[in-house]
Amino acid sequence: MPGFEPIPADFEPTRATLHQYANAIGVVARAHAAAHDNWWHVSLNITRHGLETDMINLPSGGSFTLRMDLTSHEVVVSIDGEDRDRIDMASGMSGTAMGDAVLAAVAGLGLDGAYARDKFESEDGRDYDKSDAATFLGIINTMEAVFSRHRGRVGGSVSPVQLWPHGFDMAFEWFGTRVEEFEENGELQQLPAQCNFGFYPGGRAYLYANPWPFESDVLLDVELPGGAEWHTEGWQGSILYYDQVAGEADAEQRILDFFGAVFDNAAPTLTA
Repeated sequence: MPGFEPIPADFEPTRATLHQYANAIGVVARAHAAAHDNWWHVSLNITRHGLETDMINLPSGGSFTLRMDLTSHEVVVSIDGEDRDRIDMASGMSGTAMGDAVLAAVAGLGLDGAYARDKFESEDGRDYDKSDAATFLGIINTMEAVFSRHRGRVGGSVSPVQLWPHGFDMAFEWFGTRVEEFEENGELQQLPAQCNFGFYPGGRAYLYANPWPFESDVLLDVELPGGAEWHTEGWQGSILYYDQVAGEADAEQRILDFFGAVFDNAAPTLTA
């Protein structure tokens, strides 16, 4: 499948810039988008042009989106489907400067709020390589298609395929019928068991499939295909490094085999 290009060797500075700018956009969605119990409203959608918020209602009527356009290399404010304001992502703007520009554009639409500025504030200049950004777009577009195929296979209750600004990973969740109780901030909470399938492009980029709860006595004896491994240091789940499949003719099938093996073995532990 085309699009599984290797991560550029010098991608990290551009990735870090995209991460910083995604956080600047994410605070707007956090403040103004229709809230979702699972926080889906703060995530970004993966499109053929880049990364985009959900539609956000305007006080005067209509709606707008913010788009990190990785073809024009701009943050684009689009009102009712018509592109309006543009902010250059390749000009070296700091996280603070980008956040200020985004919030100024949003203020021009009649919106104001208590924005989580700590998520994007940094005075450091940002590097941005247009070629590396375009390569990244091709990778996540291809990855989104593969994730959607696996999402269709597992069925049931699933989230959209999303990119999360805070971690800068793309993922979707499958929810089991088992319910777990845990204590958070002194309150008893309930969450459905789940399996999270994702891709993180930083450092040595990797795919992951993480069941929760992680039943180590059941899963760790299972041999995973294609070089994938169980991961228990720092976080529990499984990992397949992207450089093990990048550029390979069977990359899509190897990713699907990896996701499928984890799901098939974990799903029985995540159902009531």
